[in-house]
Amino acid sequence: MRVAATFLLTGLAAAPAAAADLTVSVEIPRLAVAEYHKPYVAMWIEKPDQSVAANLAVWYDFDMKDNEGTKWLRDLRTWWRKAGRELSFPVDGLTGATRAPGSHKQSFGAARLRPLTPGKYNLVVEAAREVGGREIVRVPFDWPARARTTAGARGTSELGAIALDIKP
Repeated sequence: MRVAATFLLTGLAAAPAAAADLTVSVEIPRLAVAEYHKPYVAMWIEKPDQSVAANLAVWYDFDMKDNEGTKWLRDLRTWWRKAGRELSFPVDGLTGATRAPGSHKQSFGAARLRPLTPGKYNLVVEAAREVGGREIVRVPFDWPARARTTAGARGTSELGAIALDIKP
């Protein structure tokens, strides 16, 4: 009976850490331009020294013939130099399709956040668009969150509002 009680208490103590959840909302603005292409977007978490702590997502044309969509991933210059060029595409759990203008949410659970040690981080979202511009938005946050935490920042051209919601 003692073993079962200890197991239950240990399981309860570990539950909050396993339930950690990070949700990112990315707004892609509708631009009034003659030739519009959906942007490629990369999301990652960086340490204070700006090294990559975890890749979260990369949205690109991954279903093009002969993997042609990967040719323009290097236009996400910051992400490409820090992490992208070391990956083989498509990457399971990381690769997603480009998104149309509007607000898009993506959640990341404990498995993706496991590499994070306690400390200060930045959520980084980079967007690049063919016949368009490139923009990076950083949202600082502390990990782990002791209570539900929200933070955000706003882009000025290729990205709109970027929101971060962390649930411990």
